[in-house]
Amino acid sequence: MSSTGCSNRNSGNVEAVEEEEENSEQIHSEHTPDILLTERQLTGLKRHDSLDIESAKICGHHGHHDTKDWRVILRLAFQSIGVVYGDIGTSPLYVYASTFSDGIKHEDDILGVLSIFYTITVIPVLKYVTIVLHANDNGDGGTFALYSKLCRYAKVGLIPSEQPEDHEVSNFQLELPSKRNTIASKVKKNIERTNFAKFALLFAAMLGTSMVIGDGILTPSISVLSAVSGLKEATDAMTEGRIVIVSVLILITLFMVQRFGTDKVGYSFAPIICVWFTLIAGIGVYNFIKFDPSVAKAINPKYIIDYFKRNGKDGWISLGGIVLAITGTEAMFADLGHFTVKSIQISMGCVVYPALITAYSGQASWLRKHQDEVADTFYKSAPDALYWPVFVVAVMAAIIASQAMISGTFSIIKQWLSLGCFPRVQVLHSSAKYEGQVFIPEVNYLLMIGCVLVTVSFKTTEKIGHAYGIAVIFAETLTSGFMVMIMLVVWKTNILLVILYVLVISSTEYIYLSAVLYKFGEGGYLPFSLAVVLVFIMCTWNYVYRGKYNYELSHKVSQEAIKDIVMGTNMSRMGGLAIFYSELAHGIPPIFKHYIDNVPGLHSVVVFVSVKSLPISRVAPEERFLFRRVKPNGLYVFRCVVRYGYKDAHNEKESFENILFERLKEFIEYDYGVEPQPGGLADQEDMVKLDKAWQTGVVHLVGEHEIVSRVGSSIGKKFIIDYAYNFMEMNLRQSYNVFEIPHKRMLKVGMTYEL
Repeated sequence: MSSTGCSNRNSGNVEAVEEEEENSEQIHSEHTPDILLTERQLTGLKRHDSLDIESAKICGHHGHHDTKDWRVILRLAFQSIGVVYGDIGTSPLYVYASTFSDGIKHEDDILGVLSIFYTITVIPVLKYVTIVLHANDNGDGGTFALYSKLCRYAKVGLIPSEQPEDHEVSNFQLELPSKRNTIASKVKKNIERTNFAKFALLFAAMLGTSMVIGDGILTPSISVLSAVSGLKEATDAMTEGRIVIVSVLILITLFMVQRFGTDKVGYSFAPIICVWFTLIAGIGVYNFIKFDPSVAKAINPKYIIDYFKRNGKDGWISLGGIVLAITGTEAMFADLGHFTVKSIQISMGCVVYPALITAYSGQASWLRKHQDEVADTFYKSAPDALYWPVFVVAVMAAIIASQAMISGTFSIIKQWLSLGCFPRVQVLHSSAKYEGQVFIPEVNYLLMIGCVLVTVSFKTTEKIGHAYGIAVIFAETLTSGFMVMIMLVVWKTNILLVILYVLVISSTEYIYLSAVLYKFGEGGYLPFSLAVVLVFIMCTWNYVYRGKYNYELSHKVSQEAIKDIVMGTNMSRMGGLAIFYSELAHGIPPIFKHYIDNVPGLHSVVVFVSVKSLPISRVAPEERFLFRRVKPNGLYVFRCVVRYGYKDAHNEKESFENILFERLKEFIEYDYGVEPQPGGLADQEDMVKLDKAWQTGVVHLVGEHEIVSRVGSSIGKKFIIDYAYNFMEMNLRQSYNVFEIPHKRMLKVGMTYEL
């Protein structure tokens, strides 16, 4: 790699210090997998170039995830009904119609399909409620949380930015079983040693979350279209075309109000969804008693076997409709960060599961007497007197389900941003009250366009269902894959239990996946096409992001060079505080040397700020800043690593420069963790210098890199860097827009990186 304007290499003290860093990391990795370095052990090591360990001496913080107050748990359980279960709760709108797309050919086929409750029991209840929820990452869930947990326990991250101090962050440590496990050790070593395993894990996480993003397009389309189709029962004037138009208008309105956030209405969703579950459960009981209570015999697995014997290949294909009964199951895990494991377990076990089983049983009873009307099962099975209440609540429930998936998509994009796997987009925190709710304008408009196109093109829930089923079950199979890794590597679960998980749960999911893939050409291609585009974008951005980071790491400016530059005879010092931004966690970025070569002047106080993402959901504000002073002290040059979790907000309520200044003062005041005597001469001198620089003014210096492929690069590499990456970079926001650096006090330093 080469660049214009800078070719410094590290030498002398820096190489020695880096060797100490490597030794300390080896010390850490050679400990048994069950032991993490404690603060006492860390302080016993040699001084690290990364940053001062004392800066991380902060007590941990915890939210409501560990609460044992049953009043809080029950309140969260009630609130979760409105946030988590809108998608799976609206599935009764279309499951039977999608399963029997060619009509009911035998009366007992209804009993075979009613055995759907085994699917609802195995996947949502057994897999997620009983097992997966316990794999949360400090209270947060989702595919990204599982990947981050693996990254913390095993060294599978692709960016070499790990520091010993990171292990002292409260949320970083894992509660691990004390027993040793040979299989766990072997798996851990194998994935750490091979780059293929690291890339495979990252790719699987990208693919899984891409499928969930696909849900953000398909859920609004199928839910709203299914609910609005009930208007056909009210008037013959509602043709298919008019239903599509009404659905599109609702969808556009839904996306247009996203910018206002959901904090004012988000938790009012729970009563509406509770009414919805009460309605479908009540109607289910009514139909069950009135039409055919004998459908209860569907609990006998014999009817499943008979169903497949009678229908053969068609029965297998119909699984693509049955799988729609578990859409939104992933939300139980993905949205865990706002609730607790117990609250999700209570709401699912006491409200959602009974309501769904009752609703499907009631519809099956009704179908036994009305087999020719399966295409409109939901609305026709409701008593005439309840038609309008059911229709209104159904539309509201569909909107709520859509809202949850859209918000989930924004959260996923934000998480990938933190890992350098997605182009810079503006992330707005849409709620001042509820943590984690974000809005991304660019993504919102793309989702809206996607939903409208899907609704207009497919027109019916049957066709959308083919695509929807693939997105749902594919994401769940990838979650199971990560769960097996967690069970083996982190939990050290007995291998027989892991095999049982694969045989019971994973095999069930793969059977469903094989069925939905059969409809690939009839709409199933849509989520795959979307996933291919998203994964290409993420892989391209991450490839260049890693290349840029490694370039800066290999060309970083040594401490000796910093001392020579600052104390050089040609260098003039001016008043003020200069903040240099970089993503390099180890050392001074090469752009500093490039800046000095062109502007031989430096501010009286200089702070090199590295913005770094840790593989944890949140970093406490008091643990966020790590400082180190570049020697000698008279240079007034500092290094600072600002650490964020993948769910943390970068745009704080208070301006970043104010927070940075206050933390820097605290660092100087305590002087590497040793509190000086009040009024100490050195302390006073430093504080006077710092205050004077602050009063003179703050200047923010950011790099504006031009990334080009190196001469002689392959055609593929040239396409990725020179065309794909640069196209995305030119059409999306720059990092200083994302971090809200004030433009009036910002200087951009241009430099070319040849990768």
